[in-house]
Amino acid sequence: MRVALIGIAVAAALTSFQQLILVRAPDDVGRALSFLVGTVYAADWERLLRVLPWAAVLLPLAWLSWRRLDVLALGDHLARGLGMRLELARLAALALAVGLAGVAVTGVGVLGFVGLVAPHAARLLAGPGFARLLPASVLLGATLVVGADALGRGLVPPVEVPAGILTTLIGAPYFLWLLRRTGGIRR
Repeated sequence: MRVALIGIAVAAALTSFQQLILVRAPDDVGRALSFLVGTVYAADWERLLRVLPWAAVLLPLAWLSWRRLDVLALGDHLARGLGMRLELARLAALALAVGLAGVAVTGVGVLGFVGLVAPHAARLLAGPGFARLLPASVLLGATLVVGADALGRGLVPPVEVPAGILTTLIGAPYFLWLLRRTGGIRR
């Protein structure tokens, strides 16, 4: 929960940078807006080749670290008792997460809430073990993006609704439900 709230705070702070991009690049406002709302429209081989080397390195590294992630999930006291250097393990996990998020954003732009909805749904399907959770999260996240893109193309033809808008419309209520369920929002 704390990580999600930190993510929201960072996203809110970075909104000013998004606005700066829009103000400074009036000729490319349409392209900048497409990136900021997230879309797979006009995806091409160049975009794929830009992200493929990074994904080819980072995805296997993330999957190979499943044991370390499982130990981290046990809590600080137990992880430390098992001999884990918590700061180093957290830094490595954070670096992998930031790298993978950067690869995803480079490929399709900013797609709201995919990183929240997909792992929570994957945990329901695959359980808490990261060896199964990571591949399930990747597949569910990709399915969510492709589904949102397909829905956005057929929702109000001939207008294409960007996938990022639909993932946000799905993810925002889910996030509020999750906050309420975990006690983040009181009645």
